Amino acid sequence: MQIPASVPRRWMIRALAVAVLATSAAAAPQSSEAQRDNRAARPSTSNSIPATQTGTIVRTSDSNLPVRRVVLYKSGVGFFEHQGEIQGNQTVGIDFTNGQLNDVLQSLTLLDLNGGRITGVNYNSQAPLSQRLVSLNLPLAEKTDVAQFYGALRGVRLEIRGPSGVITGRLLSMERKTRVSGGTTLEVDLATVVSDLGEVRTVEITPAVSVQVAERDVSQKVSQYLALLASVRQDELRRLTVATAGTGQRQLYLSYISEVPVWKTTYRIVLPSKPGDEPLLQGWAIVDNTIGEDWNSVELSLVAGAPQSFIQQLSQPYYARRPVVALPASAQMSPQTHEGAMFGGAAGLSGAVLDQAGGLVPGARVTLTSSAGQSIGSTTTDNLGRYSFGDVPAANYTLRVEHPGFQTEFVQGLLMGGGREVRQNVTLQVGAQTQTVTVTAEIPPMNTSSAEIAGVRGGNVGSGGELGALGAGVAGGRLLQRGALAAPPAAPLAAIAQISQARQQMESAAEGADLGDLFQYKLKDPVTIRKNESALVPILQAHLGAEKVSVWNASEGSPRPLRALWITNSSALTLDGGSFSVLEDETFAGEGLMDPIKPAERRLVSYAIDLGVRVDKSTESTPQRVTHVRILHGEMVQTSEMRQKTVYTIRNDDKTSREVLIEHPLRPGWSISATGPQPDEATSNLDRFRMSVDPKVTRTLQLDESQPIQTRMALTNVTSDQIAVFLQQKSITPAVEAALRRIVLQKAQVDSLDAEGERRTEETQKIFDDQQRLRENLKALKGGPEERALTQRYTQQLADQEKRLETLRQESADLQAKGEQAQKDLDDLIQNLDLDATI
Repeated sequence: MQIPASVPRRWMIRALAVAVLATSAAAAPQSSEAQRDNRAARPSTSNSIPATQTGTIVRTSDSNLPVRRVVLYKSGVGFFEHQGEIQGNQTVGIDFTNGQLNDVLQSLTLLDLNGGRITGVNYNSQAPLSQRLVSLNLPLAEKTDVAQFYGALRGVRLEIRGPSGVITGRLLSMERKTRVSGGTTLEVDLATVVSDLGEVRTVEITPAVSVQVAERDVSQKVSQYLALLASVRQDELRRLTVATAGTGQRQLYLSYISEVPVWKTTYRIVLPSKPGDEPLLQGWAIVDNTIGEDWNSVELSLVAGAPQSFIQQLSQPYYARRPVVALPASAQMSPQTHEGAMFGGAAGLSGAVLDQAGGLVPGARVTLTSSAGQSIGSTTTDNLGRYSFGDVPAANYTLRVEHPGFQTEFVQGLLMGGGREVRQNVTLQVGAQTQTVTVTAEIPPMNTSSAEIAGVRGGNVGSGGELGALGAGVAGGRLLQRGALAAPPAAPLAAIAQISQARQQMESAAEGADLGDLFQYKLKDPVTIRKNESALVPILQAHLGAEKVSVWNASEGSPRPLRALWITNSSALTLDGGSFSVLEDETFAGEGLMDPIKPAERRLVSYAIDLGVRVDKSTESTPQRVTHVRILHGEMVQTSEMRQKTVYTIRNDDKTSREVLIEHPLRPGWSISATGPQPDEATSNLDRFRMSVDPKVTRTLQLDESQPIQTRMALTNVTSDQIAVFLQQKSITPAVEAALRRIVLQKAQVDSLDAEGERRTEETQKIFDDQQRLRENLKALKGGPEERALTQRYTQQLADQEKRLETLRQESADLQAKGEQAQKDLDDLIQNLDLDATI
């Protein structure tokens, strides 16, 4: 139901928290808490049926608000709309369960559509029993025995009636004592009371004795206590009351969300019995009505998606400072399905237009049209007769080629998708007629060249090549043994044609529409589903592109691949995830699971075990070796490779050919050789390789992978010994060796000049030290005849040393200049060296 745009916003009230209705007691005045306790303890007098999943409308006055619209979500919640007539100042009661009331308080919306107003929304509050017992001021717990009960009545006036008469007084104590009577030990309860005159009497409480509380307020509290205990049985039922104010008859609108069973999707994939026909996809939704009332002609919508939803205990009074919000939980488990491609959605189409003699036809008009008749694009062939279309969405297409003086050519059945580049040449015939060609060879959409039935040939069960033996089926890739039942006989071709025609004429009962991140299937006609019943509703009828393949993955642990369909969602609808069954020639062929599939998305869905094909895998690793050397900017980078060869051996024992998909796992850092086979499709975890295997033929698929490892070294650190090691390992080329040796020789020259300079420096330092000694000795001489001769000798030595120092200074300067030049030559040699060699 759509809310009229003219409804004023002031008439809409969103119930988030409401007050508790108070009741007045007919007897003595009671506290507001006691009034609520009495009201909660009283059972409902309405004739409504308690709801189990959503609200049940209770007729107070003559109101009736039936369910008008239901929207079910995959997250396990439902959106419900009620609408009905009310009159005057009328109240409407709705019963919910304890858990549902929290959802209702979070989402309740009310509208008086005809000028009235909502004056209040109330519900019976339920504090925890322990909290409500505290308010009684009576020291009784939830679980109390007789002794504890009497203990709570100490000081209360009692009237005790027994065989000896009536005793009135206040209870002093209640004791349990042991008494021996007739040789038997008994336990008895003794009540001690004190009368108004101070008389103390003890009475044995036996079945013949009755005790009555003589104080009215205490008696009422005891009644309230018992009523609270009784109310625990009705904790699951909560009454929400809506009060309205207005005149005359009006329409009241009410909506909320509530927990419901998750609606489920199931599909039928009907494979064509005639070549050229497209497979048919039928979708069904399973809907459960577990609420407390019937859905009579409701507007039903099914939303594929999981909007965020949680439960917050809004209906529970809080006595702690911090609110408690339950953690969100999900019971939805993803099935084990085949991953969608990360690369390979849209495809490309190209080719050439030729005449009958094989000559190129430039200027021909080429138009690409989808199977639905929508023009995708148009182009003209170039001077070499070539044409191309890029980024073509996955679907079936028709190619139209026309040129003056030639017949118009139509090429039908072009199945695009998977990121592959499709090439289609067209030959034009001279004349003015029109010719149509159906393409079935380049990308066969389905192996339907024969009218055989799912592994049945001439009434006999085959090897399982076509769709697996009928004696066994597959559900989700798991073999289900069906005993030794004989295969059902093939249906007559006439009956198959009649069934197929009737199936093609079926219409979907729902319309699909995008809702932001969600997708909605809205049923075209109202739906009636009785309470506690379920319905199977057709929501989808569309053609789709499909290719029959066999999929093998080593992680499955079986040499047998799975029979699968490589389907392309060529419809405009999002396919919700669910189970599916495959029918071929109106015979069951298998079943499986699939995840949600968006329009134009391609996905693998498996449904049977291929008993006609076996696959084996072997691997071989080679040691690490250097494959590439790069020298640039004074650094040598050696790239080595870890190599692994994987060989898949595929044997087709069946009588028909197979398109086998090998799923090869991706490993971080490893890449497949560009000169070898390339994948048809890549997911985030694996590559898929296609192999065509003829009957009774064995084929192999070899994949060479490598992982690069780089080692970096500064050229200034290269030595002759390292060059020798490189040569021994065959990790450098002769050109690299010659370059490295030039660097080593230049380094040796620099080192030699540095060594010579060091020697000059050391000799200079020794002379300085000796001169210091001579000067100290000269200071110690006194000038005598013998000392004068020694002075002359020391003086001559100092003069000679000065001459040597001058020579050393000159030689050091020359060596330094030569060393700087040699270092510059070495730096230039290293920086200017640029080599790129493949080993």
